[in-house]
Amino acid sequence: MVLYPSAPRRAFQTASARHVPGNVGHPPKTRGVQSVDAPAKVNLTLEILARRADGYHALRSVMVPVALSDALDFSASERFAFSCDPPTLTEGNLVLRALARIERDDAPLAVRLRKRIPVGAGLGGGSIDAAAVLRTAMRGTFGAMPARDWLADARALGSDVPFFLADGPALVEGTGERVTALGAAPPWWVVLAVPPVHVSTADAYATLAQGRAAAPAPRRARSSSASVRCGAALQRRDYAAVIAAMCNDFEPLVSAAYPAVRDTLAALEAAGADRPLLSGSGGACFTLAPDERCAREVAARIAGTAAAVYVVPFAAGVSWR
Repeated sequence: MVLYPSAPRRAFQTASARHVPGNVGHPPKTRGVQSVDAPAKVNLTLEILARRADGYHALRSVMVPVALSDALDFSASERFAFSCDPPTLTEGNLVLRALARIERDDAPLAVRLRKRIPVGAGLGGGSIDAAAVLRTAMRGTFGAMPARDWLADARALGSDVPFFLADGPALVEGTGERVTALGAAPPWWVVLAVPPVHVSTADAYATLAQGRAAAPAPRRARSSSASVRCGAALQRRDYAAVIAAMCNDFEPLVSAAYPAVRDTLAALEAAGADRPLLSGSGGACFTLAPDERCAREVAARIAGTAAAVYVVPFAAGVSWR
C-alpha cells in the first residue's frame, strides 16, 4: 500500500492524498489548540567514525527533514495532561522528557501527540517530537522562559535532537552536537519504504563495534568525507552528485541481520530507484527522486511489497521560506 501523507506545508499540497486509500492525514485543528508539525528525517549519508574515550562513536551525516510528520497539540488545561495516539507509546515518551527538561511537565497544559512517523525505523520520530517541544518553548508558547542553553537541552535528550533545531538540511558531526545548516532544501521528493521490522540502534552499534574489533575502520579525513561532499552538492542542488555521495555504514550490517530490509532495498533497486539507502540504523529504506512524477512511478512499482510506502517531498523549513 502506498501512503501519501497530507501536510499543511505548501510544498506538499500537490499530493492527491484524499484519493488514496489509507491516507495518513492530520484531523482538523480544534479551536484554542496550537498544533505543531514534527517532520521526520532521512540520512543521505551516515559515516560512523572512531569510538571515543567516552564510549560514543563520532559520526558525520547529512540529514534532511521530509514532509512526513508527527503532530503535537498544545492547549490550556486545569492541570497537566499528556496523551499519545497510539496510547502504547505514552510511557517514557520523549515529549514528557523534554517537558520535564524545561520544567513544564507540571504546567496547566494538555499535550497530545499524534504519531504518524513509523517507530524504530531510523526516521528520528522520537527525537523530532522532543525537538518540537523545545522549539515551541523557544517561541514563547509556554510563557516567558529564563535564558538557557537550548543546545545543551537538545543534546541531553538525544543525539539527533540538535539537528531538528536547525529546521532544514544540515551536516551533523561529533556525536550529533555539531550541526552546520545547509540552507533551503531542494524541491526533490523521497520514496520511503518501511518494512515491518523494528531495528535496535543499540544492536546496530554493537554489531558494528564487533566487526571493527576484528578489522578496524580506516581513518576518514574530513577533507575527503562523503558527507562533506554530499552537503556541498546539496547546497548546489546537484542531484547526481548527491546520489553519488550517499552512503550508510549501517546498511550492510542491517541488511544482513534483517532480511526484510535487504528485500526492501532490492525491491527499490528493481523499481529503478536512484541509489536505494537505509536511513539511520533502519529499518526504513528510501530513495530520492528529482520530482513528484518520478517518485510516484517508483512507489507504484513497489506497492505490492510488504513495506509501507510513503511518497513525500523534502520538508520546507519555516526558517528558509
